[in-house]
Amino acid sequence: MWLRTGCKLGFTLASPTPFILMLRPRSGAQQWVARESYTLTPSVPVLEFTDTYGNLCQRLVAPPGEFSIHTSADVMTADDIDVEPGAPFDSVQNLPDGVLTYLLPSRYCESEQFSEMASEIVAEVAPGYDQVSCISDWIRREVRFNPATVYGQMTAVEVNQRREGVCRDLAHLGIALCRSLCIPARMVVGYLHGLEPMDLHAWFEAYVGGRWYTFDATQDAARGGRVTLAYGHDAADVAIFNQFGPVLAPHAMQVSVELLEGPP
Repeated sequence: MWLRTGCKLGFTLASPTPFILMLRPRSGAQQWVARESYTLTPSVPVLEFTDTYGNLCQRLVAPPGEFSIHTSADVMTADDIDVEPGAPFDSVQNLPDGVLTYLLPSRYCESEQFSEMASEIVAEVAPGYDQVSCISDWIRREVRFNPATVYGQMTAVEVNQRREGVCRDLAHLGIALCRSLCIPARMVVGYLHGLEPMDLHAWFEAYVGGRWYTFDATQDAARGGRVTLAYGHDAADVAIFNQFGPVLAPHAMQVSVELLEGPP
């Protein structure tokens, strides 16, 4: 399917403010970016670089006063996500070098604390894809997806205790449970067509059967229509913007995902 994604951010800044943004989708095996626009108002010099996860990042200094960011992209992406029940567990010694890092505990995913719990959840389930699917189903049943939750950013341990969170929180718990079973897992942030309420979305991927598969405990079906912006260990690596200096939330944020009838 063809999707048109959009994101608008507005800030009121008291002084020159350095930003690192992560708002550009990159073409790859799962998506093709056919058209893209990226507007800064007022216009300022931008330096783009690729981080250690392969994400496209923009570095700039915004001037005092009103500052806005408006991005738009037309992207071809899959109607459905791949599923592969029975895909085998990959032994750690056989994993690609670049995948090994996603076995380690991280800031929001304290995987070393979930070994016993994860083993109980997947008891008698075949190692590999079926274990991850079991974990995702368990989170969907046991943890309430609440886009309006009053809690701030939570670690996987806190999500497990409160049994409620936004998409990012459910992904953190899924990642921690997978890593505790020696299954590499990573955070993904991007767009999901048909998401209600519409916003930027987060899910996770697990590496089994020699490749990455998508899992999303906030959804009751294996839905496609996804456009990826960034990958990382957890939310600390995939923030769509980081500002340095006085921390101010954007006074305006608007996200849109429109289904196109065909190529733009």
